[in-house]
Amino acid sequence: MLKAVGRYRDAIDWSADANLGWSDALETEWRGLDTSVLPGRVSRLDRGWSSVLIGVDSEPIRMRNIGADIAVGDFVVADSDGERVQNVLTRRSAFVRRASFEGSRGEAHTIAANIDVVMLIHALTSPPKQRRLERELVLAWDSGAVPVVVLTKDDLVDDPASMVASLQDVAPDVDVCVASGKTGTGVERLREYAANNATIAMLGASGVGKSTLVNSLVGHGRQATAEVRDGDQRGRHTTTASELVRLPAGGWLVDTPGVRAVSLWSSGHGIERAFADVFELMDQCRFRDCKHDDEPGCAVREAIAQGTLDPRRLDSMQRLVAEEAALEAEQRAKEKALDKRGVRRPKKSTQSP
Repeated sequence: MLKAVGRYRDAIDWSADANLGWSDALETEWRGLDTSVLPGRVSRLDRGWSSVLIGVDSEPIRMRNIGADIAVGDFVVADSDGERVQNVLTRRSAFVRRASFEGSRGEAHTIAANIDVVMLIHALTSPPKQRRLERELVLAWDSGAVPVVVLTKDDLVDDPASMVASLQDVAPDVDVCVASGKTGTGVERLREYAANNATIAMLGASGVGKSTLVNSLVGHGRQATAEVRDGDQRGRHTTTASELVRLPAGGWLVDTPGVRAVSLWSSGHGIERAFADVFELMDQCRFRDCKHDDEPGCAVREAIAQGTLDPRRLDSMQRLVAEEAALEAEQRAKEKALDKRGVRRPKKSTQSP
């Protein structure tokens, strides 16, 4: 990586490349480090290697990241030789889920860092997946970014209104957009979310049209696409690694491989935000410790009886709360076991509140 030596380092106007998503807070943190190496932003990860951008128009620099908690979108500083990541600067946001591969079920997997908007991609050609969207919204709200629901393949359906309404029912106060990567419908509206050099992350299952939408947003055929199976509308992974992509009019897009399983990680207030309508009803219950079963004066059960709250939504919220509690208990047990064995815990990247 480039070095800034002596007094020249203090005179650098690094914020001039705010196009990367650089901020005053990152500037202050970097200048507080005992280093003469300029920071950069991770654009891709490949088996222990990071590709790092120093400027918008620069070629990525490859360096080792072994032992560091790094995600695409992170701002990092290399060691004095420029060969290995030395520091990961504080994240303003991070989209994190529980690792789904065998042997790491108690580990976190950060999909993208320093993001402003999380686009949750669903296809209009498949039945509405309300329960999946609820899980995605919990993760999105917990990331610190703003969730947006995007319904793709508008060109393949006659009337998307029923699908839009179905998903809006479980996404209160969240924008729901309709788009087609093939025809370009709605794409310009999606680009507006990247205004002021913002970073967008995209999350969706294989076959929902994410790669086609990325190509339309970027303006050329960057990603390979594949047809979905007729039987279950599932597709093959056409994106094999997360990557930070520059958008033509400014801003950034983190394209991620298709995610089939959406597993929660330790939540902050994601469940409360994703189920704001249910929590608002819970506040109106007569008893503070109401279990929403058969207690008198239960506002939640009254709403279900009146048909203003779907009982499946209450059941889904309770299942996610239980899943989160089980995960937290598992983490406490794991940390206790590590303490007993005297195992040094891996250093984690920080994330601002």
